[in-house]
Amino acid sequence: MHLDFPTIMVLAVLITGAIWAFDVWVWAPKRRQHFDAVVGGNANLTEEQIEIEKERVHKEPVLVEYSRSLFPVILIVLILRSFLIEPFRIPSGSMMPTLLDGDFILVNKFTYGIRLPVINKKIIGVGKPDRGDVAVFRYPKDPSVDYIKRIIGLPGDRVTYRSKQLYINGEPMHRVDFGVYEASGTGITMAGAQMFEEDLSGVKHNLLIDNNRPIVNMDYTVGENEYFVMGDNRDNSNDSRFWGTVPEANLVGRAFMIWMNWDSANGSVTWSRIGQSID
Repeated sequence: MHLDFPTIMVLAVLITGAIWAFDVWVWAPKRRQHFDAVVGGNANLTEEQIEIEKERVHKEPVLVEYSRSLFPVILIVLILRSFLIEPFRIPSGSMMPTLLDGDFILVNKFTYGIRLPVINKKIIGVGKPDRGDVAVFRYPKDPSVDYIKRIIGLPGDRVTYRSKQLYINGEPMHRVDFGVYEASGTGITMAGAQMFEEDLSGVKHNLLIDNNRPIVNMDYTVGENEYFVMGDNRDNSNDSRFWGTVPEANLVGRAFMIWMNWDSANGSVTWSRIGQSID
């Protein structure tokens, strides 16, 4: 079993819950039986001695006390992270300028369906990805690693990337040139790149093109229950152009907000990014 965070949380819930339940059903009754035997079998006990015995009955072992206290907390965190919202940290610049290395984001876990933790089996279908969604998914080549990219192609789409221009089903995706990217902080690595606003069938977002990088041309038809994804930093992204599509089963959720940013280049928080929605 791969001991990722959800697995650890599930094990913690099972262990603390089992200890607490075992105390309720086994240890606590034995403590009460002991109290009845001591108090009922000895009429010479003083009130003080009886009170001491009562305290022993109600006093839980340290392990039980911690388990009873931690069980509901761990269970709530597990439910929130598994079915509602989960935080992630952006580890690279592949989604620049939308997301920067050092952004901490929140991901809506139920947008694409409710899944059981650890086994990731969908139990309730809620919705499907839309073109333009910024999605977190388990990397098909190594499902223990989470990736974040933008959904470009839906099932059945023909995705073409030619001379750094994106086409979907033969139609070029309109884009507006915003000029040279104004880089700062962790984004300084893309200084000199061109920034565009691209329109993905009504979903507008910014992207970067580095004209100094080689042209990668490709043509791909997306299969059933699969999604074609690309990074907004088009010339600096390891995405579907290189390793194929993302199976629907690998989807984790849709990114919707930046809740924190740590700019490692300047060693400070970028306050202006906190609270930004992710489009």
